[in-house]
Amino acid sequence: MSDCIFCNVISGKLPSTCLYQDDEVMVIKDIYPQAPVHWIVIPKKHVSEFIAADDALIHHMTDVVKKIIREENIQGYRLVNNGRGAAAIDHLHIHLMGKVDKLRSL
Repeated sequence: MSDCIFCNVISGKLPSTCLYQDDEVMVIKDIYPQAPVHWIVIPKKHVSEFIAADDALIHHMTDVVKKIIREENIQGYRLVNNGRGAAAIDHLHIHLMGKVDKLRSL
């Protein structure tokens, strides 16, 4: 989708700081972090929300979250998923926020 920010990041039309990517997902640094460590796991295929994704994609996304937590040795973290009506971007994504004492409003 040409008007989707995450699709434009994935295609390289918009810059990002990428921590990890494979054939299915990309993990980027949030440009408006709400915690000292704030990564976003995004499927490369445009999926509007959690309920619209197939189980294999959801499982892969959570496996990638676990991989990042282990490899980056993130202690104390929160996972947040935003769907329609809650997120500013209509593209499935999971926020991984680490080293969290208090979160600012998402």
